[in-house]
Amino acid sequence: MSAETHPTPAPGRAALLEAAVRVMDRDGMRGLTYRSVAQEAGVSHGLVRYHFGSREALIREAVLDLAGRSLQITRLGADSGGLRDLGAGTTRMVTDPGNLPGVDYELVLEARRRPELAPAVHALYDRYLEATRHDLARLGLEGDEALVRLVFAALDGLVLQLLVYGRTEDADAAVAKLQELLADRVPPDAR
Repeated sequence: MSAETHPTPAPGRAALLEAAVRVMDRDGMRGLTYRSVAQEAGVSHGLVRYHFGSREALIREAVLDLAGRSLQITRLGADSGGLRDLGAGTTRMVTDPGNLPGVDYELVLEARRRPELAPAVHALYDRYLEATRHDLARLGLEGDEALVRLVFAALDGLVLQLLVYGRTEDADAAVAKLQELLADRVPPDAR
């Protein structure tokens, strides 16, 4: 059998998740349907339904997949580096063409109108908070949940400001200031 007679295999879950993120980025949460994801991925909408079962499950998994990519880019939650690495990838997360951080905010805003999306928002933010908690613990700042939330809120706000203003130098300066403010609390060997 020649290569031309073999049907193209249907994309797996990962490809469908990437297609869902692209749809959410382009069309917003309201534009995300089985059909729109299927069209983006080049498959039948039945395949999307088969893999995810519900729109909410598709949204949750797609956003968590995107969060995983964002965490890799920012290195938030990574097991290496010192204080100077905390938040250092924030600008890169927004400017990396393979990442679409605006989707996170689309979900947050849509969940205000559609409470059934709240679990996806909570899962997303819990993942970011856990990565922040991990980084602060690695720096010797474990056990202070208020600090975890404050540091994450600062980084989250910087991402939003980068999306609005696009000024990477402002965000980089703010991250450096955050690191400076934490420096007195971090043991010297963790800096």
